[in-house]
Amino acid sequence: MADVKRVERPLSPHLSVYRPQITSVSSIFTRITGNGQVVGFVLGVWWLLAASVSDDAFATASAVLTSWFGDLVFTGLAWAVWYHFFAGLRHVYYDSGRGLDVPTAQKLGWACFIGATVMTVLTVLVV
Repeated sequence: MADVKRVERPLSPHLSVYRPQITSVSSIFTRITGNGQVVGFVLGVWWLLAASVSDDAFATASAVLTSWFGDLVFTGLAWAVWYHFFAGLRHVYYDSGRGLDVPTAQKLGWACFIGATVMTVLTVLVV
């Protein structure tokens, strides 16, 4: 049998030593908020469907959606919509070939989180 010489290769970075960056966290949140909007859409369809079925079904759906839990869910949904909106604007900016350097990408990532939070607070105060 031939002698096999083992080559020592470096290991890939593992999550225990990898520090998440704002750009990766922002990308993950874009996916999460997109899926969260589906949940909000389903709740809206449930409310409309309950309104078309019967008074009892509508009363149940309305009670759930106007409770503290519904307020919490819809506030989170408002944040998800605003975040997804700002992340979309960021990607339009990226598509123009600008903002791709690391410092600008990091600032834009933070801008999405801060902008979504500010706009959610304003939305809750106005509505």
